[in-house]
Amino acid sequence: MIRRTIFAVAVCFACAPLYATTYTLESQHTQGVVRWSHLGFSNPTAQFTMVDGTLDFDQADPTKSSVMATIQLAHFSSGVPDLDDNLRSVDFFDTAKFPTATFKSTMVEKGSAPDKLKVTGNLTVRGVTRPVVLDVTINKVGVNIRSNLPSIGFEATTTLKRSDFGLGMFVPQVSDEISVHITCQADEAKAYAKQLKAEAEEAAEDAKTAATKAAAAEAATQK
Repeated sequence: MIRRTIFAVAVCFACAPLYATTYTLESQHTQGVVRWSHLGFSNPTAQFTMVDGTLDFDQADPTKSSVMATIQLAHFSSGVPDLDDNLRSVDFFDTAKFPTATFKSTMVEKGSAPDKLKVTGNLTVRGVTRPVVLDVTINKVGVNIRSNLPSIGFEATTTLKRSDFGLGMFVPQVSDEISVHITCQADEAKAYAKQLKAEAEEAAEDAKTAATKAAAAEAATQK
């Protein structure tokens, strides 16, 4: 019996996946802040919040990890309506023609500490693709106590030249270099999809119940 148990455990370990865990970027807790210099007097910011994508993370060997992300530029906002209109215009992002920006990693390297990584990838903005290096700090890998989902969180920073992507209007009065700070939470893909499905079904059931009650109330008033 003991020998059988040992054999079963050995088989389980042998069949365990030896590859990265796939996570889905969680848009409600993923955002980026972009900062630039305006005439040297101030350092305004804008924020992107609608980010979709996947992260394949190998905790045993993070250099085998990869990430793909898509940013919805229509939701890129400075909080200043006139500036936001300008950013979406043909002078800058031209969101009617190029509604998204994308990032796809090509290499992951270990950083200066166990929680540090350097992620190289291709950033595409306005149809122009350039290599970018992200300095990444892994915040936490574990189970989210609120959702009970396996999750990962990290910060990423980089500095870009907007002129590299055809966005160089007003340089040098407005700085060519911009800093980017991204914070991200991602949830294990299958568990997250299952949770979203359950939430959608619950919302549909609530809507059905509300509609039934409304119909009953209307029928009662017509008696």
